[in-house]
Amino acid sequence: MTTSEQLFEKAKTLIPGGVNSPVRAFRSVGGSPIFIKSAKGPYIVDEDGRQYIELINSWGPMILGHAFEPVEKAVRDAIQYSFSFGAPTRKEVEMAELITAMVPSVEKVRMVNSGTEATMAAIRVARGFTGRDKLIKFEGCYHGHGDSFLIAAGSGAMTMGIPDSPGVTKATAADTLTAPYNDLAAVETLLDNNHNQVAAIILEPVVGNMGCVLPEPGFLEGIRSLCDKHGVILIFDEVMTGFRLAKGGAQERFGITPDLTTMGKIIGGGMPVGAYGGRADIMDMVAPAGPVYQAGTLSGNPIAMSAGLAMLHHLNDHPELYTRLETIGKKLTDGFRAGLQKASLPYTINHIGSMFTLFMTDRPVSNFTEAKTCDTPLFGRYFHAMLNRGVYLAPSQFESLFLSVALTDELVDEVIKANEESLLEIMNT
Repeated sequence: MTTSEQLFEKAKTLIPGGVNSPVRAFRSVGGSPIFIKSAKGPYIVDEDGRQYIELINSWGPMILGHAFEPVEKAVRDAIQYSFSFGAPTRKEVEMAELITAMVPSVEKVRMVNSGTEATMAAIRVARGFTGRDKLIKFEGCYHGHGDSFLIAAGSGAMTMGIPDSPGVTKATAADTLTAPYNDLAAVETLLDNNHNQVAAIILEPVVGNMGCVLPEPGFLEGIRSLCDKHGVILIFDEVMTGFRLAKGGAQERFGITPDLTTMGKIIGGGMPVGAYGGRADIMDMVAPAGPVYQAGTLSGNPIAMSAGLAMLHHLNDHPELYTRLETIGKKLTDGFRAGLQKASLPYTINHIGSMFTLFMTDRPVSNFTEAKTCDTPLFGRYFHAMLNRGVYLAPSQFESLFLSVALTDELVDEVIKANEESLLEIMNT
């Protein structure tokens, strides 16, 4: 039994399911999770000393690679002044100034401790600002584990949601309306049928949690127009895409201006950080400026702010990094496609910038229903074949991969070769 297997067996007696976040348990790919001991640049090392090229990067934050030296130095320098104050600091102001400079739609911003906190707060603020109760979200979009977001579509796109997790009340579900992603007509019908009742529409401008799914041409523009027509707050959840697809996130890349934006992952440089921000008149509803209450003891933590500032300054000062990420993403996905075509396996690859997903289906994937046509057992075999060749992928068919600039051309070639060998193994078994 490996060290990771031993640790997992012990963890299951102490932690629900043996993990502190469900996807880590390897349930959807089979086998036992590997326990990570260290990481540097493009590599992670497990408790048994095995090294992997990894394409997750802590689910997005490590866009510059693991333990990037300027970020590491910023954390070391900050620690000497203590770990937390519970009081305002200069770095919070500097972080707010930098975020508002990089993301023009954000006029004011509030720091929190996670993406889930950010989305929960953004919905509350939207409801407070509009005086309305209902929310529209999209099937397959994940916005954290807040009650309002754990709602699945009912029998059709126009039905009210039902709780997708025990502990979510029917009353919460009744205020959450769902539509298929990329279905503008469904959203319009929901708004017409719930006139003056919808406070906000929240969506990932590029989805990451049913795999990487891109907005179809005109979809985001249409959502923006519908929000304007119906007086609805448009919230872009850019926890994944923020500062990854461009300096100003997906909203810069697609040229769409949301009313509120939620952020996380990259803004913390790997530390637990989230943020929400947007139009000043909406953000001025937040206490103590306004009546919508939201607070957090560790919000704006000085260590996290130091890491995030180092990360964002580096990205802001080196726009060529985004060109490099585009090159890496294209080379990898082109290489994967070539191998898949030779293997004659069903596949679809969705790709934008430094995000992509290999779906084990020959159908296009533009929404959750289409994503669910994937052959998940086949993906599980592929995942373990890649893992055995030293490449660590997301342990789920329904997750995006996140690339970093630490991937050299030589490492990209290694990953492409591992892909070809893994496919050959699958075909021969």
